[in-house]
Amino acid sequence: MATPDLNAQPEPPGPASPVAERIAALRELLRVHAHRYYVLDEPTLPDSEYDKLFKELQGLEAACPELVTADSPTQRVGGKPLEQFVSVRHQVPMLSIRTETDTEPTGAQNFDNRVRRELGLSDSDPPIEYVAELKFDGLAMNLRYEQGVLVQAATRGDGEVGEDVTQNIRTINQIPLRLPASAPAVIEVRGEVYMRRADFEALNERQRERIAQGARGEKTFVNPRNAAAGAVRQLDPAIAAQRHLSFFAYGVGEITPPQAGGPVFATHYELLRTINSWGFPVAAQTRIAQGAPELIAFHEAIGRQRDRLPYDIDGVVYKVNSLALQNKLGFVTREPRWAVAHKFPAQEQLTTVLGIDVQVGRTGKLTPVARLAPVFVGGVTVTNATLHNEDEARRKDVRVGDTVIVRRAGDVIPEVVSVLPEKRTPGAPIFSMPGACPVCGSMVVREEGEADHRCGGGLFCPAQRKEAILHYAHRRAVEIEGLGEKLVDQLVDAGVVRVLPDIYRLGLNALAGLDRMAEKSASKLFQAIKQSRQTTLPRFVFGLGIRHVGEATAKALAHHFGTLDAIMEATQEQLLEVGDVGPVVAKSIRTFFEQPHNREVVEQLRACGVTWEEGEPAVTVTKPLSGKTFVITGTLPGMSRDEAKDRIEAAGGKVAGSVSKKTDYVVAGAEAGSKLVRAQSLGVTVIDEAALLTLLSR
Repeated sequence: MATPDLNAQPEPPGPASPVAERIAALRELLRVHAHRYYVLDEPTLPDSEYDKLFKELQGLEAACPELVTADSPTQRVGGKPLEQFVSVRHQVPMLSIRTETDTEPTGAQNFDNRVRRELGLSDSDPPIEYVAELKFDGLAMNLRYEQGVLVQAATRGDGEVGEDVTQNIRTINQIPLRLPASAPAVIEVRGEVYMRRADFEALNERQRERIAQGARGEKTFVNPRNAAAGAVRQLDPAIAAQRHLSFFAYGVGEITPPQAGGPVFATHYELLRTINSWGFPVAAQTRIAQGAPELIAFHEAIGRQRDRLPYDIDGVVYKVNSLALQNKLGFVTREPRWAVAHKFPAQEQLTTVLGIDVQVGRTGKLTPVARLAPVFVGGVTVTNATLHNEDEARRKDVRVGDTVIVRRAGDVIPEVVSVLPEKRTPGAPIFSMPGACPVCGSMVVREEGEADHRCGGGLFCPAQRKEAILHYAHRRAVEIEGLGEKLVDQLVDAGVVRVLPDIYRLGLNALAGLDRMAEKSASKLFQAIKQSRQTTLPRFVFGLGIRHVGEATAKALAHHFGTLDAIMEATQEQLLEVGDVGPVVAKSIRTFFEQPHNREVVEQLRACGVTWEEGEPAVTVTKPLSGKTFVITGTLPGMSRDEAKDRIEAAGGKVAGSVSKKTDYVVAGAEAGSKLVRAQSLGVTVIDEAALLTLLSR
């Protein structure tokens, strides 16, 4: 197919052939539905139907390349990668707007006072009408249309000269390639290219996967603005298309006199409504505001919404609505007197890492936390920021003494965004998770395929004390009716219960003395504790809170081994003989009972009179796939992946979600993806469904 000249003007219409008429109809239909989908967020056509129409248009244009035009929906991603960007001089400079340094509501009052003073208005004069808009955290863009066709997109640059990024901007579905006939012969629409937060997170997730697979030169992005700016400045438009950019319009640049019957703008708000009717997205929050009080109300309302918006903003913008008054006010040092950017408190600031502490959560999860030099971010003083886990801390390479960028958005826990390595003290050590729990000294474990480290002293660790008691007292575990969260908080916070056996040492008087505990309630709880001494082995094993051991696994362990001592002394190989136990669960059980603290708590519970009936171990039946780990990828011809998983587990095997050196078999079906590639790189045995059925039949 011949490459069309994307800057060429459409030829005057001649006699239309049936093919040309169909192409024109398809283009218009696709434009209408794309506008409803990308701009109005009100799709009326299923994706599959849209795809059919699009493919039909592609086929017709391939057969008749002479009919391809720059404004065709098929040309959103087209052209070869550029060697470099061409400079563009703006016909009307893209000037910056003054920033109001007062981030409080009084900043709006300051702006209104200045405007009224410049216009010579007194307090008795009526309020000035403004347009209040969002201040997007993206990349300013100038879109030039000639005879209704998008011919050029240019970055702001230094305000006078920008870069031609037309090929990349064509990939943004929210930007129309053609305007209606009522549009001026030449008009430049200006707005902001940005990336929605969901698209940003998806992009970074894809980047992390590429990095994990060993791709070179890949990185994650610090924030949506950087990701959007990097996408716009890609020399290959196909790469830019993968970033899923978005656009909001907020004004115009050069504009010729409108055609007969076309728009004549008197106000900025009227201008926005008109370009919105042409297909450009305009933020729904845009409002007309009468005087300073309504500007202040807008600033406060958007501030409350800020963190719930699907995209980043760093403030709001106020503009005098009347274009005649804008002309009268004019400019000062190349900034308009009739507009101002009123920012919110910064959500990112620089500070220093004073130390890295490790916190232990209620479930035993260890979280590294950067201790920071106090810094004011997003309206509060921040002294700590989460590093999430060891992998994240190392990926960002956060070290003690580093200068870092800290971000806080709304009620979200502050986090370290990135490090300034050029300011690092030489020799600063790389962070590593401790080998022992910083609270109780128990062994720290990290299970294969998991990002988190955990304390192994679940029954002993003070950080996990409340969670351990609540789990033990659960109605499906040992069950102590009436021992709920508020009561456990009281008992632990008062130091009455330090470990599980202390529950059985509580007297009636001690319970009655608790806050809001009546004598009758204390008596009922005392009796419930007494009754819980007689339980069953599955309930007791489940009540210990061993990671990955649920009710079904506890029952399987009790049935298989018969006694608690046998479970506590079982090796990993012996544990794997239990039908409901795989490698991860077996290792978790062994780790739990290898901790002296946990064994001591179990013995104390026994000494406190907790008993259960025990029996003989079940007859061991060796299953054909015992001890083998499988990974399933792709589509199998004769069974679903869930069916394959059930059959493997019924035969004693374990099905994992990712491929590692410990994987025994990868079962690959049609369209197998990255898991197959990884299996081949690690030398893991790859089999098909037929080979799996052979293994199952042994």
